[in-house]
Amino acid sequence: MAKVKGSSKWAHLLEDEKLARWYRVTARGSRLTAEVSLRRIGRACGLLGLNPKGMVDAAQEDINDFSDKIDDVVTDLEEQGLSPGYIEDIVQSIKSWLKHNGVEITRRIVISDSSRTPTIEDEQIPSKEELSRIFRISSPRVRVAEAFIALANLRPQVLGDHWGQDGLRLRDLPELVIEGGRVTFEVTPTRVNVRASLSKAKHKYFSFLIEEGCTYLAEYLEARIRDGEKLTPESAVIGHMSKKAVNPFIRTGKLGDMIRKSMRKAGVMNRPYVLRCYAETQLIIAESKGKISHPYLKFVAGHKGDIEARYSTNKGRLPPDMIEGMRTAYKDCEPFLSTVTQPLEKSSIVKEAKLEALKSIAKNLFGVELIDIKIAMERESGEEMSVDEEIALFESEMKKMRGREYEQTIVDEGDLKDHLSQGWEFVSVLPSNRVIIRRLSHALNGIERR
Repeated sequence: MAKVKGSSKWAHLLEDEKLARWYRVTARGSRLTAEVSLRRIGRACGLLGLNPKGMVDAAQEDINDFSDKIDDVVTDLEEQGLSPGYIEDIVQSIKSWLKHNGVEITRRIVISDSSRTPTIEDEQIPSKEELSRIFRISSPRVRVAEAFIALANLRPQVLGDHWGQDGLRLRDLPELVIEGGRVTFEVTPTRVNVRASLSKAKHKYFSFLIEEGCTYLAEYLEARIRDGEKLTPESAVIGHMSKKAVNPFIRTGKLGDMIRKSMRKAGVMNRPYVLRCYAETQLIIAESKGKISHPYLKFVAGHKGDIEARYSTNKGRLPPDMIEGMRTAYKDCEPFLSTVTQPLEKSSIVKEAKLEALKSIAKNLFGVELIDIKIAMERESGEEMSVDEEIALFESEMKKMRGREYEQTIVDEGDLKDHLSQGWEFVSVLPSNRVIIRRLSHALNGIERR
């Protein structure tokens, strides 16, 4: 039976054939869950002063008394300040082991604040500036791993599983091209396929890596080529530093340690998984801005949903136009994810500033609310205007207004009523509380009368 690094402390428990069988059954669902459950049973043995067989015997003899012992263990662990999740794992592992032996604890074992996660509840998601600092301080290899997590929304175990036996391969990046020692991408954001064996939910899906991440990946792979490594479709995306490495891939734990060290150097004191929280948060913000739909967001995050069901039913195939639609949506999210200032982001800022300027000029010079004109046009057409269409409309309205010559004057507030009765229009109030008014010039008034 394969062993995980760190499990040797409890390996002797597997000498019990019944426990070994329980381990194998649990591993069919998840090998990682089986390893964790074995460690928790080992811990429970120490807390109860019983071996696995002794637990079963005690529960069969007097289930109420054994339930009391579990309640006492929970109390002791809570007094030690251990997390509710850890205590819950121990209780669930005991229940699983007993149930495997035909014994079921029916009493509800209460754990205080069982849904709390005290070790991470105050965790702060990195800002763009902090993520940029993490990238800068990291080695090329670690930077690529960080980019896949923070910019492509992948779980760390996709890059290398907990045993170093599987992970992301170059063939999982179908749009990556290696030619003449150069690494390029047919299109960006580039597609990243996640095989079922690497997926937490045990289904295949894909995400996208934005241009910033593609740049880091290309630089890293080209450096490996220059060092004499022959890259093939089966090569690990995140390679080993040492050629004497036993496992083909970096273990999830080792990868986490490397990322954690870089984060600490950058002054970010959170766990490595917070980089994925960054991706999730930025994509949710992008969704709120209408950049990506919720079904697309769920799919690229590796969550099950309608698109995942369709992808699986069609043997991993979606219509090309749907894939490209998802790519376009992810590209629209790029300004939210990337730590590099995007030309698109700069353009957007300029356009927003232009809109505000046009609205201000129209209001102050002509007393016109351009936003009201926009709303009326949208109601008439039944479609929402894009920023470019809004600018074009506002500029057109401004030209019409400038084509009409006005004369302006400033009057005291007390004289406003008389001027309005003479055909003047209110424009705005000055800080001095005097009022700006206007009317069409006499020449144009004469033309309009004729």
